[in-house]
Amino acid sequence: MEIIQAYGPYLLMMAAVFGLYMAWGIGANDVANAMGTSVGTKSLTVKQAILIAMVFEFAGAYLAGGEVTDTVRKGIVDLAVFKETNRPDALAFGMISALLAAGTWLMIASIFGWPVSTTHSIVGAIVGFALVSVGPEAVQWGKAGGIVGSWVVTPILSGLIAYVTFMSIQKLIFDTKDPLSNAKRYVPFYMALTTFVIAMVTIKKGLKHVGLHLTTTEGLIASAVISLLVAIAGAVYISRQKYSPSNDKDMHFSNVEKVFGILMIITACAMAFAHGSNDVANAIGPLAAVVSIVEHGGEIAEKAEITWWILPLGGLGIVIGLATMGHKVMSTVGTGITELTPSRGFAAQLATATTVVIASGSGLPISTTQTLVGGVLGVGMARGIAALNLNVVRTIVVSWVVTLPAGAILSIIFYKILEAIFVV
Repeated sequence: MEIIQAYGPYLLMMAAVFGLYMAWGIGANDVANAMGTSVGTKSLTVKQAILIAMVFEFAGAYLAGGEVTDTVRKGIVDLAVFKETNRPDALAFGMISALLAAGTWLMIASIFGWPVSTTHSIVGAIVGFALVSVGPEAVQWGKAGGIVGSWVVTPILSGLIAYVTFMSIQKLIFDTKDPLSNAKRYVPFYMALTTFVIAMVTIKKGLKHVGLHLTTTEGLIASAVISLLVAIAGAVYISRQKYSPSNDKDMHFSNVEKVFGILMIITACAMAFAHGSNDVANAIGPLAAVVSIVEHGGEIAEKAEITWWILPLGGLGIVIGLATMGHKVMSTVGTGITELTPSRGFAAQLATATTVVIASGSGLPISTTQTLVGGVLGVGMARGIAALNLNVVRTIVVSWVVTLPAGAILSIIFYKILEAIFVV
């Protein structure tokens, strides 16, 4: 108690700075995954990808980011144990060191261009400090197990959705007599589908912050209207594009892929939004915990109100990270795993956005990275195992396995340092 009351403002400043650092790491590593497929298929330039991500990540974080924040703040450690042992200071130090640990690991990974998971980093870091500060009883092992389980389920789910989506594209468009006119016919339908998924989650999850409360039926109707408008606009835009038959001589389906290129831009926005809604919580959850403890004068509150400046801070950090270091990981995901064309990239992205959106709705902090890699693998499998670059896949999987312990070890080191500084 006394420590919190004496050093409150310093702890707040540290938490805010490290929260921004963690968000910067998310931007540099994770957002790059979200945008990698669009850049890899040349549907967007790196600059355009960064601009889209800036707008939609920020919107996703601000409108739909609240649900997962709660899980990261109090779902992994048991706040009651910290209350019983009267250790609010341990919780505050721990959350600060978790942010610094996860941020540091993400920075190392981004320098090497490994697409690791921000979710793994922060979960590992939070478990790490809980073990040294209070002991194993501070960790909610059941919940933590559920989170780890979701990391196995999500890539598989995403891979399945991507596989089915790509097969439907093959059947409806590529394997027909006139692929181009079929692409013009069906792509607006895919646009509507993508928009519907995103609109639904925003309306269900996000608009509570803004004070709009719609029932499920109203939400469904609103989503349907929005997706219909997008489909009509898409159809008009597609029909106005110029397609020359000579293009198809160089690459068999280049005109069809051009239509999918337009679709990729919509899914890129959807991905950025979905990503903002799930992963920003990784930076904001621990920060919200520290702010809550300091504001309550050392009391551990069950419900932490997310202070107005926290979500924008997370959004800002992500944007800076992407703009400064995002290009490295973009190239790994966009071109490294399997050769992506716009139609394949779309299947992977739609699958990822859908899976992430389902998970955000259930408050599970899943790994967007794993979900996207699962999606890209699903598309690769649809083309046969030879289409996959297994070396890259192996490196990515190894870096995933290392991330949990790396987060935990770094967090323990930083926790001990903070304890040595503040606890005399």
